[in-house]
This record gives sequence, C-alpha cells and structure tokens, in this order.
Amino acid sequence: MGSEVEGVIFDWAGTTVDFGCFAPVDTFIEVFKKHGITTSAKEAREPMGLNKLEHLRAMLAMPRINKLWKETLQRESNEQDLQNLYETFETTLLSILPRYSEPVSGVVETINWLRAKGLKIGSTTGYTPKMMEILLAEARKKGLEVDACYTSEDTNSLGRPYPYMIFRNMESLKMTATNKVIKVGDTLQDLKEARNAGVWSAGVIIGSSELGLTLAEFQALSENEQAEQIQKVEDTFLQNGADFTIQTISELPDVIQKVNRRLSNK
Repeated sequence: MGSEVEGVIFDWAGTTVDFGCFAPVDTFIEVFKKHGITTSAKEAREPMGLNKLEHLRAMLAMPRINKLWKETLQRESNEQDLQNLYETFETTLLSILPRYSEPVSGVVETINWLRAKGLKIGSTTGYTPKMMEILLAEARKKGLEVDACYTSEDTNSLGRPYPYMIFRNMESLKMTATNKVIKVGDTLQDLKEARNAGVWSAGVIIGSSELGLTLAEFQALSENEQAEQIQKVEDTFLQNGADFTIQTISELPDVIQKVNRRLSNK
C-alpha cells in the first residue's frame, strides 16, 4: 500500500451543507420554546456534534436551563421529558431539513476533485438515519454525494466523541490505516472524534457552527471583522487538538498534500 491519504470523512451540517449549521440550532431553540423555556443560540450550539438525544440531555443539564426548567415546570426534568423533547425535535427537524440541504460553496467541486484523484468519501453525523435519508437525497439533487454515511444508530448509540462512526466508514470503504484518513468537521466534537479514532483532523471555519453566522451575516462584516472572527475560531480549533484548520473546504487539497508529505517522510 502507498503512503498517501486514502480518504476523507466529512461531517454534514455546518461542514458540507447548511452554512452556519442552523437547522439543528433553530430546532433546538424551538423545541425548548414549546415547553416554555427560552434558550440561546450559544446554548444550543455548545454540545453541537453529539447525537441529538445526547445533545438535548447536555442542554437540559446546563445550569441556567436546568434552573429555568425547575422554575417553569415546578420539578426536575426526567428521562420521559428528554424523550418528549427528542420526539418534538425529530418531527420538527424532519419537516424542515430539505430547506437546509444546500451545499456550502466549493464543497461539490472539492469532493468531485477528491473522487477524481481516487480518494474515498465517507461521512459521519449527529443526525439520525431518518434525517440523513432526507438530507442525502436532497444533497444528491444538488450534486453532493458521498460513498458512505454512518450515524450513531450504526454504532450502538455511541456517536461522537466516540470513534466508531469513523471506523465504520474505514471498514466499509476499505481504508487501510488511520493515518491515511482525514476527518473534516466544524465542531469541537468532530475534533474529539478524529483524535479518538487516531485520524488527522481539519476544522473548517467559514460556515461552521463554531463561527455561528449566516452567510449574509458573515458577508456583512468588514474585512477586519471577518479576519478577527476567523482567527478566533482557528485558535479554538487548534487549542482543541485540530491538526489543521481551513477557512473553506476548497483548501482541503492543500491539507492532503501536507499529510502526504508527512507520510512519505516516515
């Protein structure tokens, strides 16, 4: 086997589609609102990358939300509350996902370039198979297609930060070694997943959940403001173990070249 990158494993919302990762954020806020609890976008984004049931559990455990829940409902939250929140989340998200399936600029072209070079294209996600069935079909209509996609339901509910979704991609796509795989994502959970799997990680900045801006909001910033926001996210990614950061997916070929050089020098 050659000493070169064999494949790339992408995240979905905030990385390949849905600039700013707003489908889940807006839905989390709406779900809590239906129970009389006002949550912020920052709170909704903090656990981003986990499977959605664990994401809701993490939000319920946040001190402010936990306190507000007890004040509003006059009791502690329980497992049934979590299941009710999740059912509302799933129903709501499934109804809106087609509107959030637009590929981020440059993603389709970059994935087509990777495929033309013979690289394998995998993906992992915090979404469920039902959600991905919709998203994969809608993305395919817009030219975005991957070779494999795994959710936490494929790994006994052990989603990020566990490494098993990455391993399932490697197994099904016959990737031979973890050091020949790059994981690309937009959240800290993506970086943890990559680190736990022993693969390279690249944090994408513009359009990420970590940046948390719509395309219009980002474009409305001055060049200096954009640079400041980009630097802030880059620093966060690097402080949390990213091997590389890229402003957009279009820079991924450069990352692959850097990894290939490191592999050839071993």
